[in-house]
Amino acid sequence: MSPESEPRRNASASLRRALAVVEQVRATPPERGGTTLTELAEGLGVNKSTVLRLSVPLVEYGLLTRDARTGRFRVGTAALLLWQSYLDHMDLRSVASEHLRGLMRHTGHTCHLVLLDGHDVVYVDKVENASTVRMASRIGARMPAYRTAVGRAILAFSPDDLVADVVARGLPAVTTRTVTDPRVLAEELRRVRERGYAIDDRENEPEVRCVAAPVFDHNRDPVAAISVSSLVSQLPVARVRRLGPEVAAVAARVSAQLGGRPADATGAGHGAS
Repeated sequence: MSPESEPRRNASASLRRALAVVEQVRATPPERGGTTLTELAEGLGVNKSTVLRLSVPLVEYGLLTRDARTGRFRVGTAALLLWQSYLDHMDLRSVASEHLRGLMRHTGHTCHLVLLDGHDVVYVDKVENASTVRMASRIGARMPAYRTAVGRAILAFSPDDLVADVVARGLPAVTTRTVTDPRVLAEELRRVRERGYAIDDRENEPEVRCVAAPVFDHNRDPVAAISVSSLVSQLPVARVRRLGPEVAAVAARVSAQLGGRPADATGAGHGAS
């Protein structure tokens, strides 16, 4: 081994140990109020002086803090800044892309990723099975949120004033099955919150069924929705109901990558101003 490689090897080992210190502190249950020096030394299998040496730069850079009274280590604010930076640079479409393609392969139907823009949804990604009938939807297209499964999936967990604005703009019918009664829409949004997914049964297009689930960000806000759509001849009602939990599970995995998690069945997160 060359003389130059030895310092690099030592630095690499020290970095791994320092990261192990951070990980052990992070994994300590919050109710314990931090991790003691003894716990860190025992957990890493090193002496206390080594832990202290490793912790100095971690505390200086804010990755860890140490309570002056108890001596316990806790995760510092710099870790939060790193996490926020990760979230800020996370591109929703790239995160959802592989999940969307996996859902298409699993179901054999067209899958969409949409965002809410005002009172409408905007289609930002579409994956379809080339061997089936192609859907008319296209990336960049806009649709009123109230009459689509993707829109309802988002609206169900959105603030009450947004839903009120949507209703105030009117709920005109585009098919004979479009919900136009605000009370019926409110009940449907309640059911979406309860089961975790929304259904559009020929309400937006006469021969199309769709099932969708919301995607949540790290603030537990519904920022998007994922859907599976097909012609009614290829997607019977019974199949839609079986697909619902599957689509919700895929949306939950996308949410997890964004640092979020679904609101609970009681609608937590709904109605916040």
